[in-house]
Amino acid sequence: MAEQPTCGHGLAHNSVVPAALAGVAAAMARNLELHMAALDRDDAASATEHDVYERIARGLRAAAADLQASAAEMAGARDLPMGAHDMEALTSEAVLDAFERYVAAEAELRVLVEQRAEPNRQMLAAMREAIGAAHDGG
Repeated sequence: MAEQPTCGHGLAHNSVVPAALAGVAAAMARNLELHMAALDRDDAASATEHDVYERIARGLRAAAADLQASAAEMAGARDLPMGAHDMEALTSEAVLDAFERYVAAEAELRVLVEQRAEPNRQMLAAMREAIGAAHDGG
């Protein structure tokens, strides 16, 4: 007999979204932190850039930790017992609107990721080439 879907199953199934967002935020923070090491803090513009990157990286790390904690709690809710639901409240216009906004936000994120993929691959290839040239003696 097939297992009946529950809200807990839904939470667990959707836990991949905040987990993936956490991974992106943490990776972006790491890139900023490594970039900071290249900055000459004796230069005023570089010192300002360092401070901005540091604040952003700290915020991204905090966001990543919060997202990962939410993802873990969602994944752990798989066996949450099904509670009684007010079907009138669950089928309201507000619930429909909220889910439509969620679906639209996912679609916007997908478009953003697709738009950034090729330029990011090109930058990655240029970085690999530069690192290879530096290791080969220039």
